[in-house]
Amino acid sequence: QVQLVESGGGLVQPGGSLRLSCAGSGRNFKIYGVGWYRQAPGKQRELVAAITSGGSTNYADSVKGRFTISRDNAKNTVYLQMNSLKLEDTAVYYCNGPSVLYKDWGQGTQVTVAS
Repeated sequence: QVQLVESGGGLVQPGGSLRLSCAGSGRNFKIYGVGWYRQAPGKQRELVAAITSGGSTNYADSVKGRFTISRDNAKNTVYLQMNSLKLEDTAVYYCNGPSVLYKDWGQGTQVTVAS
């Protein structure tokens, strides 16, 4: 089983950028697909981006063209580059399995977009 830890959140102005990191442990990290999720206050958690072990990616319509998911297997890390951030991107962001969950949700990393 892979262990994942999120980091990189913060406060950013509308139109700004942030890069989130999802650090994995275990020798076989490269065989795992990873998804980035977010949960805004009062809303359900949603999958915003996912990457397979082979590097194929998928995005929610709300972030397509603004967010980019990538992975560096040498560093056991999956990234979420977020550009052109909007107020509605404010949420707690989590990484986990893209379909079958690898772990409990934990605290995630807070992203706040505010002017």
